[in-house]
Amino acid sequence: MSKPWSQIMSESFMEQYPLVSDMPFQKRRCWNYENGCILTAFERMWRKTGDDRYWNYIRENMDLFIREDGTIDTYSLEEYNVDMINQGKTLFFMYERTGEAKYRKALDLLVTQLKGHPRTSEGGLWHKKIYPFQMWLDGVYMTSPLLAQYASQFDEHEWYDDIANEILLMERVSRDPKTGLLYHGWDESREQRWADPVTGCSPEFWGRAVGWYVMAIVDVLDYLPVDHPKRGQIIGIFYRLAEAIVAVQDEESGLWYQVLNKGGEKGNYLEASASSMFTCAFAKGANKGYLGGWALESARRGYQGLLDRYFERDEDGTMHLNGICSVAGLGNKPYRDGSYEYYLSEPIRRDDPKGFAPFVMACLEIEAADEAKK
Repeated sequence: MSKPWSQIMSESFMEQYPLVSDMPFQKRRCWNYENGCILTAFERMWRKTGDDRYWNYIRENMDLFIREDGTIDTYSLEEYNVDMINQGKTLFFMYERTGEAKYRKALDLLVTQLKGHPRTSEGGLWHKKIYPFQMWLDGVYMTSPLLAQYASQFDEHEWYDDIANEILLMERVSRDPKTGLLYHGWDESREQRWADPVTGCSPEFWGRAVGWYVMAIVDVLDYLPVDHPKRGQIIGIFYRLAEAIVAVQDEESGLWYQVLNKGGEKGNYLEASASSMFTCAFAKGANKGYLGGWALESARRGYQGLLDRYFERDEDGTMHLNGICSVAGLGNKPYRDGSYEYYLSEPIRRDDPKGFAPFVMACLEIEAADEAKK
């Protein structure tokens, strides 16, 4: 194979989907976190290869939305939706390369949302305005890495304590002491039907939710100062959560199940986005020294499992990743109750950026580990 998998998959994606927001399953062209996932992956591809095809792809996709005055088309601050922050991560790269003020202004706009964002009694960000007093694991990935980079790049260091609080609070309220895994969501008010009346937690361990959380930690650690008083604690909870995740890794395939701890139960399936996220986070964690060799070994098994089971090459030569859960949430209409049956009811699709992008990033981390061995 002349090219690494990261490059093979990325080039195929760009060829098939020139505008990520126009992918067939997107309801309309809009600013959203799915776009942000793939653009973050392609920024990492550019940093590895220097190939301006990635830069051109990112710029074209971002400039659909960023106006000259720094406002963002289809974005509404008043929605107070943490998902809307994720696509903003690529704005740092664009500002760095162009120096154009509109990208810095757009970043400032997103951070303004977080300054006024509704919070729990202990300062945790609500997942959305329409989900009062709820924190979801997904939300930590949507906001914390961007805030950590913002704090580092623009000397707004007061955000570091806020980010550390978000990560540690989410773990404390959602962790199951028996398995060490984290529940998908937590409702401080205990009002939701899905919330346990005592703990406030949703009932199951959804793979991708836990994947978002560990991906958030390894990305935040790129920017959180080495001497920050909570840095060691964050690495410690990453370590113990990683051990709990490895404990439920499927022995045969190296992958992880949609509902993490119920591998043998009827209808459960090996899911590609969670498996890609764990592979990426464990490989990166091992490469950075946060985790041991056991984590890199787990990541290599996950990586091979994804290639064996979910990589597909069509007759026209295009490359795909299958086995990705389309979406899963809690509450809203029709009501999502967080049950085992609910997580298995959501459709599966291929090339969804929520799985494809973490797979590309996982490839990059495995490739980096391979390079370090040489």
